[in-house]
Amino acid sequence: MKEVFMTPGKYIHYETTSKSITYGDEDLTINLKNRERDERVLIDVCADINGELTMGTAAGYRYVSQIEIPAREYTETPGDPDPEGNPTVIRTPVPFDIEKCTNYLFGMEG
Repeated sequence: MKEVFMTPGKYIHYETTSKSITYGDEDLTINLKNRERDERVLIDVCADINGELTMGTAAGYRYVSQIEIPAREYTETPGDPDPEGNPTVIRTPVPFDIEKCTNYLFGMEG
């Protein structure tokens, strides 16, 4: 997973697997593979005044991280012609690769 540091400060600890990210000491786990779509997906991770993590934003919350999942990619191969004889294409999704995702990190106070 790529990292981009958006603001200075201390950054939240996180770990990744081949399909998910876990923030803190299992405070929040997000399965990124299940959130992949045909368009780019952005997931906001914020902390409330008590430091509790949540997905999404709200008044009084501060950004901790934003995850960018790129649009799903496909391989295309020629298929059998349709009943009218027109060429067809078979689109097969490329397996999810967490290394193509980006974690934008925001500095947190002490």
